[in-house]
Amino acid sequence: MTDLLTSIQAALGLPHTPIPFTSNGALPSAFAVTELACASIAAAGQAASELLHQQTGRRPDLEVDRRLASFWFGTSIRPIGWSVPPLWDPVAGDYATRDGWIRLHTNAPHHRAAAERVLGACADRTAMADKVAQWAKSELEQAVVDAGGCAAEMRTWDQWQVHPQGQAVNAEPLVLFADHPSQSHKPWTGSVARPLAGIKVLDLTRVLAGPIASRFLAGLGADVLRIDPPTWNEPGVVPEVTLGKRCARLDLNDKSDRGVFESLLKDADILLHGYRADALERLGLGANQRRQLNPGLIDVCLNAYGWNGPWQNRRGFDSLVQMSSGIAEAGMRWKSADKPTPLPVQALDHATGYLMAASVIRLLAQRLSDGTGGSARLSLARTAKLLIERGPGPDESLRGEDQQDLGRLVEQTSWGPAHRLQVPLKITATPLQWVLPATELGSHPAQWW
Repeated sequence: MTDLLTSIQAALGLPHTPIPFTSNGALPSAFAVTELACASIAAAGQAASELLHQQTGRRPDLEVDRRLASFWFGTSIRPIGWSVPPLWDPVAGDYATRDGWIRLHTNAPHHRAAAERVLGACADRTAMADKVAQWAKSELEQAVVDAGGCAAEMRTWDQWQVHPQGQAVNAEPLVLFADHPSQSHKPWTGSVARPLAGIKVLDLTRVLAGPIASRFLAGLGADVLRIDPPTWNEPGVVPEVTLGKRCARLDLNDKSDRGVFESLLKDADILLHGYRADALERLGLGANQRRQLNPGLIDVCLNAYGWNGPWQNRRGFDSLVQMSSGIAEAGMRWKSADKPTPLPVQALDHATGYLMAASVIRLLAQRLSDGTGGSARLSLARTAKLLIERGPGPDESLRGEDQQDLGRLVEQTSWGPAHRLQVPLKITATPLQWVLPATELGSHPAQWW
């Protein structure tokens, strides 16, 4: 078994400094989910601490609350008098095929339409289950993917190890950093209290890892502008992840909107994106074009299944990667269940989000030191490998009543008031705090302020 924090620190080039995890309890799981939560949040905090040490000569102390980290890996918001919409589409989920299990991800309308092009229109889960049961799992997975949808058959870890994509992921680092020769001499404009003040983050990410990263950066003072397509929505997670951000809409296929985006990109310090590996290239916004527009840009991206191998351009989400990589199958054995048993939270998304944030801050520190731009690539599948190889978690568990003493703050969101749980990370003299409440997508103009 490996120590998750030590592994993450090594991947990020951070000092192997112990960081205290306070309080007790852990999310019940076949894997060390709470340790992953604490380690990834701690690494993001340590990156901020190292940036402050570089700029001020003082290295703040850190600590992470285990209970709070676990709850934030689920949801940090508790609505008052309103409800967050369901996270899942009515027919999304796990289904029995002729020879095993498959997960269909149908939250986006075009992904549900793709599944129904293969299986036929399905009004509910019962109708979907009847049709899925007629298929072999591998054949259905491929058919849905070929139709432009999202599906993953349940594999064991051993099966994933011999799969070409599993082997490709094994060969990748947790974080792949790259330097760019272009120089940027923009000075640090932050402070101990707001170390990322004056940093412009252009966020093209959606469900869920990238928005977690940009939320963390906003909490340290960064100006985050999230850009979504004209009709995109993800109502089940927007109140959770738009905290601290301005949210606008642009159609990158539209000439006028494309011009607006390129203008925004020229002035950005950081670009976050989570498109499939070839998506921005096909839009004419590949890595070379982005560097031409902004030579000093810090460019951090993620995808689901890694950056090499036959699935590098495959659509994917946390729940699908858990099925593909053996996590859901291991959970089923751990719980002695008769169906796939995923992690209790979307931990691959959340952890990868904090690793993205840490990568951004490390690259920013490098740029402030020597003017060098840089990029980083991460994937949900590589984070899954980190968690699986850590091995089982502790037997202790959290209780629902544990949330009652977690110091909730009231936030006036676009939907109504809500409690926001106290943050899990303490950085001495550098509080995580958000000026803007959570807001609807497309509620701001596409411009810096």
